[in-house]
Amino acid sequence: MLNEPLQGTQMATSQVELNRYFQMIDRRVPTRLSAWIRWLRKPNSFAVRVIVAIMLVLGGIFSFLPVLGLWMLPLGLLLISQDVLFLQKPLVATLAWIEGKWVWLKGKWKQVKLSRQTGC
Repeated sequence: MLNEPLQGTQMATSQVELNRYFQMIDRRVPTRLSAWIRWLRKPNSFAVRVIVAIMLVLGGIFSFLPVLGLWMLPLGLLLISQDVLFLQKPLVATLAWIEGKWVWLKGKWKQVKLSRQTGC
Protein backbone atom coordinates (compact mmCIF):
# COMPACT_ATOMS: atom_id res chain seq x y z
CA MET A 1 0.00 0.00 0.00
CA LEU A 2 2.86 2.37 0.67
CA ASN A 3 4.11 1.95 -2.89
CA GLU A 4 0.85 3.04 -4.53
CA PRO A 5 1.35 6.82 -4.23
CA LEU A 6 5.00 6.47 -5.22
CA GLN A 7 4.02 4.38 -8.22
CA GLY A 8 1.52 7.03 -9.28
CA THR A 9 4.20 9.69 -8.96
CA GLN A 10 6.60 7.62 -11.07
CA MET A 11 3.91 7.19 -13.74
CA ALA A 12 3.23 10.93 -13.71
CA THR A 13 6.96 11.65 -13.99
CA SER A 14 7.27 9.23 -16.91
CA GLN A 15 4.31 10.88 -18.62
CA VAL A 16 5.86 14.32 -18.12
CA GLU A 17 9.14 13.09 -19.62
CA LEU A 18 7.31 11.48 -22.57
CA ASN A 19 5.53 14.77 -23.18
CA ARG A 20 8.92 16.51 -23.13
CA TYR A 21 10.25 14.14 -25.79
CA PHE A 22 7.14 14.69 -27.91
CA GLN A 23 7.67 18.46 -27.57
CA MET A 24 11.28 18.05 -28.72
CA ILE A 25 10.06 16.17 -31.78
CA ASP A 26 7.35 18.77 -32.32
CA ARG A 27 9.95 21.56 -32.52
CA ARG A 28 12.18 19.69 -34.97
CA VAL A 29 9.76 18.38 -37.59
CA PRO A 30 7.84 20.28 -40.28
CA THR A 31 4.55 21.88 -39.23
CA ARG A 32 2.31 19.41 -41.08
CA LEU A 33 4.06 16.41 -39.55
CA SER A 34 3.93 18.04 -36.12
CA ALA A 35 0.17 18.55 -36.42
CA TRP A 36 -0.26 14.95 -37.52
CA ILE A 37 1.74 13.62 -34.54
CA ARG A 38 -0.34 15.78 -32.18
CA TRP A 39 -3.49 14.32 -33.75
CA LEU A 40 -2.13 10.79 -33.30
CA ARG A 41 -1.60 11.44 -29.59
CA LYS A 42 -5.27 12.23 -29.00
CA PRO A 43 -7.29 9.48 -27.27
CA ASN A 44 -9.74 9.12 -30.17
CA SER A 45 -6.84 8.25 -32.55
CA PHE A 46 -6.04 5.00 -30.74
CA ALA A 47 -6.48 2.56 -33.66
CA VAL A 48 -4.52 4.69 -36.12
CA ARG A 49 -1.84 5.40 -33.49
CA VAL A 50 -1.24 1.70 -32.85
CA ILE A 51 -1.00 0.89 -36.56
CA VAL A 52 1.35 3.81 -37.26
CA ALA A 53 3.47 2.99 -34.20
CA ILE A 54 3.89 -0.63 -35.28
CA MET A 55 4.80 0.46 -38.79
CA LEU A 56 7.36 2.94 -37.43
CA VAL A 57 8.94 0.32 -35.17
CA LEU A 58 9.18 -2.15 -38.06
CA GLY A 59 10.60 0.59 -40.28
CA GLY A 60 13.18 1.37 -37.61
CA ILE A 61 14.17 -2.28 -37.35
CA PHE A 62 14.69 -2.41 -41.11
CA SER A 63 16.57 0.90 -41.15
CA PHE A 64 19.32 -0.57 -43.29
CA LEU A 65 16.96 -0.27 -46.27
CA PRO A 66 17.31 2.97 -48.29
CA VAL A 67 13.91 4.57 -47.59
CA LEU A 68 13.61 3.66 -43.92
CA GLY A 69 15.59 5.13 -41.05
CA LEU A 70 16.57 4.53 -37.47
CA TRP A 71 14.62 7.67 -36.46
CA MET A 72 11.41 5.66 -36.92
CA LEU A 73 12.11 3.35 -33.97
CA PRO A 74 12.01 5.87 -31.09
CA LEU A 75 8.99 7.67 -32.56
CA GLY A 76 7.11 4.38 -32.90
CA LEU A 77 8.01 3.39 -29.35
CA LEU A 78 6.90 6.80 -28.05
CA LEU A 79 3.53 6.37 -29.75
CA ILE A 80 3.09 2.83 -28.41
CA SER A 81 3.99 3.95 -24.89
CA GLN A 82 1.01 6.31 -24.95
CA ASP A 83 -1.16 3.21 -24.50
CA VAL A 84 1.18 0.60 -23.01
CA LEU A 85 1.97 2.16 -19.64
CA PHE A 86 4.58 -0.36 -18.50
CA LEU A 87 6.78 0.73 -21.44
CA GLN A 88 6.87 4.35 -20.32
CA LYS A 89 9.46 4.10 -17.55
CA PRO A 90 12.04 1.99 -19.45
CA LEU A 91 11.52 4.06 -22.60
CA VAL A 92 12.06 7.31 -20.73
CA ALA A 93 15.19 5.87 -19.09
CA THR A 94 16.55 4.72 -22.45
CA LEU A 95 15.80 8.04 -24.16
CA ALA A 96 17.40 9.95 -21.27
CA TRP A 97 20.51 7.75 -21.57
CA ILE A 98 20.67 8.35 -25.34
CA GLU A 99 20.15 12.08 -24.82
CA GLY A 100 22.98 12.14 -22.26
CA LYS A 101 25.32 10.27 -24.58
CA TRP A 102 24.43 12.65 -27.41
CA VAL A 103 25.27 15.68 -25.27
CA TRP A 104 28.55 14.04 -24.22
CA LEU A 105 29.41 13.21 -27.84
CA LYS A 106 28.67 16.77 -29.00
CA GLY A 107 30.97 18.04 -26.24
CA LYS A 108 33.73 15.70 -27.39
CA TRP A 109 33.32 16.83 -31.01
CA LYS A 110 33.53 20.44 -29.89
CA GLN A 111 36.76 19.70 -27.96
CA VAL A 112 38.30 17.99 -30.99
CA LYS A 113 37.29 20.88 -33.23
CA LEU A 114 38.78 23.44 -30.81
CA SER A 115 42.01 21.47 -30.43
CA ARG A 116 42.38 21.28 -34.22
CA GLN A 117 41.79 25.03 -34.55
CA THR A 118 44.35 25.89 -31.89
CA GLY A 119 46.83 23.30 -33.15
CA CYS A 120 47.21 21.49 -29.82
